[in-house]
Amino acid sequence: MKVGFVVPAYQAAKSVGSVLRELSGELGPNADSPVIVVDDGSSDGTSDRARDAGAQVIRHARNLGKGNALRTGFAALHAAGADAAVCVDADGQHPPAEAVRLARYAAPRDALVLGTRDLAAAGAPPKNIWSNNFSNRFLSFALGRTLRDTQCGLRRYPLPETLELGGRASGYGYEAELILRAVREGWDVIEVPVRVIYPPESERVTHFHSVRDPARIVYRVLYTLATAPRRR
Repeated sequence: MKVGFVVPAYQAAKSVGSVLRELSGELGPNADSPVIVVDDGSSDGTSDRARDAGAQVIRHARNLGKGNALRTGFAALHAAGADAAVCVDADGQHPPAEAVRLARYAAPRDALVLGTRDLAAAGAPPKNIWSNNFSNRFLSFALGRTLRDTQCGLRRYPLPETLELGGRASGYGYEAELILRAVREGWDVIEVPVRVIYPPESERVTHFHSVRDPARIVYRVLYTLATAPRRR
């Protein structure tokens, strides 16, 4: 199985280079694993830092949201012959060693593999823990099955099946939408505990709003429930 990596990046010049160099080191010199950075309209030199670290870069002319960045990356990896895509955040929260472990995890190629975090143990801010718990409960209720972490961006998606799901959300709601559509299609969804890093809040750079974005996720889930077909 050929697994590639998508790194959606926005205003990540300070961190994306070190993430990519560490990822390259974990993969080793002979790995057949394309790494694509999707610069979602950054103005701080993110693309330059990513190219300097050896990644292929696709740049959006303006900020289109994480969902659009992921779709761009999935399509590029599929065109490059990848069978699956692992998503890695550009801010350093996802240790590259964990991303590579997820890529090599012994799950079927066509399964959706979700990284699951222990946010309290990782030192996540209380507002993040609250937001994640709310989203987990809501999406689990909508799915009719319990998932431990519906918001972790460290995941492995099968290709081209993920593109064929037809997810439409432009922002963070895209990741929740893909879970819902995958479950409705009868996909095998596998949860794998992963380690994540939360630096002190004064040093963190995040574009996730702990109130606004969960509200958008709720809207996207409700919309998907009303419009996405369920496999009979």
